[in-house]
Amino acid sequence: MMAPTAVVFDLDGTLIDSRGDIVAAVNHALEATGRAPLPGQVIVRYVGDGARALCARAAKLPESSGDVDEVLRHFLAYYERHPLDFTRWMPGAQDIIEKLSDVGDLSLCVCTNKPRSTTDAVLAALGVGARFHAVVAGGDVADKKPSPAPLLHLAELLGIQPRRMVMVGDGPQDIECARRAGTRSIAVLGGFASEQELLSAHPDVVLRTLDELWDVLRRWRDATARISVLR
Repeated sequence: MMAPTAVVFDLDGTLIDSRGDIVAAVNHALEATGRAPLPGQVIVRYVGDGARALCARAAKLPESSGDVDEVLRHFLAYYERHPLDFTRWMPGAQDIIEKLSDVGDLSLCVCTNKPRSTTDAVLAALGVGARFHAVVAGGDVADKKPSPAPLLHLAELLGIQPRRMVMVGDGPQDIECARRAGTRSIAVLGGFASEQELLSAHPDVVLRTLDELWDVLRRWRDATARISVLR
Protein backbone atom coordinates (compact mmCIF):
# COMPACT_ATOMS: atom_id res chain seq x y z
CA MET A 1 0.00 0.00 0.00
CA MET A 2 1.48 3.32 -1.08
CA ALA A 3 1.35 6.36 1.17
CA PRO A 4 -1.45 8.77 0.21
CA THR A 5 -0.18 12.06 -1.17
CA ALA A 6 -3.58 13.61 -1.97
CA VAL A 7 -6.84 13.78 -0.05
CA VAL A 8 -9.87 14.44 -2.22
CA PHE A 9 -13.04 15.72 -0.57
CA ASP A 10 -16.58 15.69 -1.83
CA LEU A 11 -18.24 19.03 -1.06
CA ASP A 12 -21.96 18.87 -0.22
CA GLY A 13 -22.63 16.72 2.83
CA THR A 14 -18.93 16.08 3.38
CA LEU A 15 -17.26 19.44 3.91
CA ILE A 16 -20.39 21.58 4.07
CA ASP A 17 -23.99 21.25 5.15
CA SER A 18 -25.58 23.00 2.20
CA ARG A 19 -29.11 21.67 2.57
CA GLY A 20 -30.67 25.05 3.29
CA ASP A 21 -29.19 26.84 0.30
CA ILE A 22 -29.88 23.97 -2.09
CA VAL A 23 -33.51 23.78 -0.95
CA ALA A 24 -33.92 27.56 -1.28
CA ALA A 25 -32.44 27.56 -4.80
CA VAL A 26 -34.54 24.63 -5.98
CA ASN A 27 -37.77 26.11 -4.66
CA HIS A 28 -36.92 29.47 -6.22
CA ALA A 29 -36.42 27.72 -9.56
CA LEU A 30 -39.67 25.77 -9.22
CA GLU A 31 -41.69 28.88 -8.41
CA ALA A 32 -39.97 30.91 -11.15
CA THR A 33 -41.10 28.30 -13.68
CA GLY A 34 -44.69 28.14 -12.39
CA ARG A 35 -44.32 25.06 -10.22
CA ALA A 36 -45.16 24.48 -6.57
CA PRO A 37 -42.31 24.43 -4.04
CA LEU A 38 -41.39 21.17 -2.35
CA PRO A 39 -40.65 20.28 1.29
CA GLY A 40 -36.98 20.43 2.11
CA GLN A 41 -36.77 16.77 3.08
CA VAL A 42 -38.01 15.80 -0.38
CA ILE A 43 -35.47 17.98 -2.20
CA VAL A 44 -32.60 16.68 -0.08
CA ARG A 45 -33.31 13.15 -1.29
CA TYR A 46 -32.65 14.31 -4.86
CA VAL A 47 -29.13 15.63 -4.15
CA GLY A 48 -25.96 13.85 -5.24
CA ASP A 49 -26.03 13.36 -8.99
CA GLY A 50 -25.50 16.94 -10.13
CA ALA A 51 -27.65 20.04 -10.56
CA ARG A 52 -29.45 18.95 -13.72
CA ALA A 53 -30.55 15.67 -12.15
CA LEU A 54 -31.64 17.55 -9.03
CA CYS A 55 -33.73 20.06 -10.99
CA ALA A 56 -35.26 17.35 -13.17
CA ARG A 57 -36.30 15.29 -10.17
CA ALA A 58 -37.72 18.31 -8.37
CA ALA A 59 -39.69 19.38 -11.46
CA LYS A 60 -40.78 15.78 -12.15
CA LEU A 61 -39.24 15.85 -15.61
CA PRO A 62 -36.94 13.45 -17.46
CA GLU A 63 -33.36 14.66 -17.13
CA SER A 64 -33.10 14.78 -20.93
CA SER A 65 -36.10 17.10 -21.26
CA GLY A 66 -35.42 20.54 -22.67
CA ASP A 67 -37.80 21.96 -20.04
CA VAL A 68 -35.18 21.20 -17.41
CA ASP A 69 -32.95 23.88 -18.94
CA GLU A 70 -35.10 26.73 -17.64
CA VAL A 71 -35.40 25.24 -14.17
CA LEU A 72 -31.64 24.72 -14.06
CA ARG A 73 -30.98 28.28 -15.24
CA HIS A 74 -33.05 29.76 -12.41
CA PHE A 75 -31.49 27.35 -9.89
CA LEU A 76 -27.92 28.28 -10.82
CA ALA A 77 -28.57 32.01 -11.01
CA TYR A 78 -30.15 32.05 -7.56
CA TYR A 79 -27.54 29.79 -5.98
CA GLU A 80 -24.66 31.84 -7.37
CA ARG A 81 -26.20 34.92 -5.70
CA HIS A 82 -26.90 33.09 -2.42
CA PRO A 83 -24.08 30.58 -1.91
CA LEU A 84 -23.83 30.87 1.85
CA ASP A 85 -27.14 32.07 3.31
CA PHE A 86 -27.66 28.87 5.29
CA THR A 87 -24.59 26.75 4.54
CA ARG A 88 -22.36 25.72 7.44
CA TRP A 89 -19.28 23.55 7.84
CA MET A 90 -19.88 19.88 8.56
CA PRO A 91 -18.55 18.78 11.99
CA GLY A 92 -14.77 18.68 11.99
CA ALA A 93 -14.44 19.89 8.38
CA GLN A 94 -12.87 23.29 8.95
CA ASP A 95 -10.39 21.93 11.50
CA ILE A 96 -9.25 19.02 9.32
CA ILE A 97 -8.68 21.29 6.33
CA GLU A 98 -6.52 23.56 8.48
CA LYS A 99 -4.64 20.59 9.93
CA LEU A 100 -3.99 18.86 6.62
CA SER A 101 -2.96 22.13 4.97
CA ASP A 102 0.09 22.10 7.24
CA VAL A 103 1.26 18.70 5.90
CA GLY A 104 3.74 19.79 3.27
CA ASP A 105 3.68 16.72 1.04
CA LEU A 106 -0.10 16.31 1.00
CA SER A 107 -2.34 17.87 -1.65
CA LEU A 108 -5.93 18.75 -0.77
CA CYS A 109 -8.52 18.60 -3.54
CA VAL A 110 -12.26 18.77 -4.13
CA CYS A 111 -14.19 16.43 -6.41
CA THR A 112 -17.88 17.28 -6.59
CA ASN A 113 -20.86 16.84 -8.88
CA LYS A 114 -21.88 20.40 -7.99
CA PRO A 115 -21.62 22.70 -11.04
CA ARG A 116 -18.43 24.69 -11.45
CA SER A 117 -20.15 28.06 -11.05
CA THR A 118 -21.78 27.24 -7.71
CA THR A 119 -18.73 25.32 -6.48
CA ASP A 120 -16.53 28.36 -7.06
CA ALA A 121 -19.11 30.65 -5.45
CA VAL A 122 -19.30 28.50 -2.31
CA LEU A 123 -15.55 28.04 -1.92
CA ALA A 124 -14.97 31.75 -2.45
CA ALA A 125 -17.63 32.68 0.10
CA LEU A 126 -16.09 30.28 2.61
CA GLY A 127 -12.66 31.78 1.94
CA VAL A 128 -10.97 28.40 1.45
CA GLY A 129 -10.45 28.20 -2.31
CA ALA A 130 -6.69 28.66 -1.93
CA ARG A 131 -6.48 25.65 0.39
CA PHE A 132 -7.15 23.24 -2.46
CA HIS A 133 -4.52 22.31 -5.02
CA ALA A 134 -7.15 21.24 -7.56
CA VAL A 135 -10.94 21.24 -7.89
CA VAL A 136 -12.96 19.13 -10.28
CA ALA A 137 -16.63 20.11 -10.43
CA GLY A 138 -19.69 19.01 -12.35
CA GLY A 139 -19.23 19.66 -16.06
CA ASP A 140 -15.42 19.78 -15.95
CA VAL A 141 -15.26 16.28 -17.44
CA ALA A 142 -17.83 14.43 -19.51
CA ASP A 143 -19.03 12.12 -16.73
CA LYS A 144 -19.92 12.73 -13.10
CA LYS A 145 -19.40 10.51 -10.07
CA PRO A 146 -19.90 7.53 -9.76
CA SER A 147 -17.88 7.45 -12.99
CA PRO A 148 -14.15 7.29 -12.20
CA ALA A 149 -13.52 10.09 -14.72
CA PRO A 150 -13.44 13.01 -12.23
CA LEU A 151 -10.91 11.29 -9.96
CA LEU A 152 -8.78 10.14 -12.87
CA HIS A 153 -8.77 13.71 -14.16
CA LEU A 154 -7.62 14.92 -10.74
CA ALA A 155 -4.79 12.39 -10.76
CA GLU A 156 -3.68 13.76 -14.14
CA LEU A 157 -3.82 17.34 -12.86
CA LEU A 158 -1.69 16.41 -9.85
CA GLY A 159 0.64 14.17 -11.83
CA ILE A 160 0.20 11.21 -9.48
CA GLN A 161 -1.15 7.67 -9.64
CA PRO A 162 -4.79 7.26 -8.55
CA ARG A 163 -3.73 4.82 -5.82
CA ARG A 164 -1.87 7.68 -4.13
CA MET A 165 -5.19 9.49 -3.57
CA VAL A 166 -7.88 9.05 -0.90
CA MET A 167 -11.49 9.94 -1.69
CA VAL A 168 -13.54 11.23 1.25
CA GLY A 169 -17.29 11.51 0.75
CA ASP A 170 -20.75 11.12 2.17
CA GLY A 171 -22.45 9.36 -0.75
CA PRO A 172 -22.30 6.00 -2.51
CA GLN A 173 -21.36 7.95 -5.66
CA ASP A 174 -18.09 8.93 -3.99
CA ILE A 175 -17.28 5.38 -2.89
CA GLU A 176 -18.08 3.86 -6.27
CA CYS A 177 -16.08 6.55 -8.06
CA ALA A 178 -13.08 5.76 -5.87
CA ARG A 179 -13.40 2.01 -6.35
CA ARG A 180 -13.55 2.32 -10.11
CA ALA A 181 -10.62 4.74 -10.18
CA GLY A 182 -8.42 2.50 -8.01
CA THR A 183 -8.47 4.99 -5.15
CA ARG A 184 -8.98 4.29 -1.45
CA SER A 185 -12.31 5.50 -0.07
CA ILE A 186 -13.43 6.94 3.25
CA ALA A 187 -17.13 7.38 3.95
CA VAL A 188 -18.34 10.04 6.38
CA LEU A 189 -21.73 9.60 8.02
CA GLY A 190 -24.18 12.43 8.61
CA GLY A 191 -24.39 13.80 5.06
CA PHE A 192 -27.02 13.29 2.40
CA ALA A 193 -26.88 9.50 2.17
CA SER A 194 -28.13 7.16 4.88
CA GLU A 195 -25.75 4.98 6.85
CA GLN A 196 -27.11 1.87 5.14
CA GLU A 197 -26.57 3.37 1.67
CA LEU A 198 -22.98 4.16 2.55
CA LEU A 199 -22.23 0.77 4.11
CA SER A 200 -23.73 -0.97 1.08
CA ALA A 201 -21.16 0.82 -1.10
CA HIS A 202 -18.34 -0.93 0.86
CA PRO A 203 -15.96 1.94 1.62
CA ASP A 204 -12.50 1.13 2.97
CA VAL A 205 -13.18 3.13 6.15
CA VAL A 206 -16.31 4.64 7.72
CA LEU A 207 -16.08 7.75 9.94
CA ARG A 208 -18.69 9.25 12.20
CA THR A 209 -17.29 12.74 11.61
CA LEU A 210 -14.27 14.27 9.90
CA ASP A 211 -12.65 14.66 13.33
CA GLU A 212 -11.58 11.01 12.91
CA LEU A 213 -9.89 11.52 9.53
CA TRP A 214 -6.52 12.66 10.85
CA ASP A 215 -5.88 9.42 12.74
CA VAL A 216 -6.80 7.28 9.71
CA LEU A 217 -4.45 9.18 7.39
CA ARG A 218 -1.67 9.18 9.98
CA ARG A 219 -1.91 5.40 10.42
CA TRP A 220 -1.81 4.84 6.66
CA ARG A 221 1.17 7.14 6.19
CA ASP A 222 3.06 5.81 9.24
CA ALA A 223 2.47 2.18 8.28
CA THR A 224 3.76 2.82 4.76
CA ALA A 225 6.82 4.63 6.12
CA ARG A 226 7.66 1.69 8.41
CA ILE A 227 7.30 -0.77 5.54
CA SER A 228 9.62 1.35 3.39
CA VAL A 229 12.24 1.40 6.16
CA LEU A 230 12.06 -2.38 6.58
CA ARG A 231 12.62 -2.85 2.87
